[in-house]
Amino acid sequence: MTDPLTLYKLILLYILDHVDYPMTNSQLSEFLLEKEYTSYFTIQTALSELEEAGFISVSHQTNSSYYSLTPSGEETLEAFSSDISEDIRQEIRLFLKSKQYELRMANEITANYFPKHNHEFTVELTLHEKKDILMRLELTIPGEDQARIVCDQFHKHSSDIYNYLMTTLLTRKKNS
Repeated sequence: MTDPLTLYKLILLYILDHVDYPMTNSQLSEFLLEKEYTSYFTIQTALSELEEAGFISVSHQTNSSYYSLTPSGEETLEAFSSDISEDIRQEIRLFLKSKQYELRMANEITANYFPKHNHEFTVELTLHEKKDILMRLELTIPGEDQARIVCDQFHKHSSDIYNYLMTTLLTRKKNS
């Protein structure tokens, strides 16, 4: 029988294998916590050990860490996926199906800012569709509060912003 920490690692790999986008720490933790499999701290240990082993990769953005499965993680999961019971695999598939829209939307819109110079901040706004980038916009903003507001507004209105830009850029005016 597989020890609990190894099982949690396999579950995390299985979840990442069944989505086509990176997932945040909280998104990955949600399943294990919701089902009361383990504690938050054990999940963090599992994620850290998976990253150290090269089975997952992590990228950090403003307030979140995004995890993706690596080829080495795929191979490991393939070799040991039978250690995850069919019941647990089914629970994971149902969880991902029920949260599909919510999970995808959270990962399709990214808005980050970082200091530039003279109290200015660079804001990076990105709109993804699966693994493709639909739009990436980089702005210089005069202060951190404004940078935070721009990021928040982009999360709320990214679709409208994208549609406006595309319409404006693709519409030819007469006599132009």
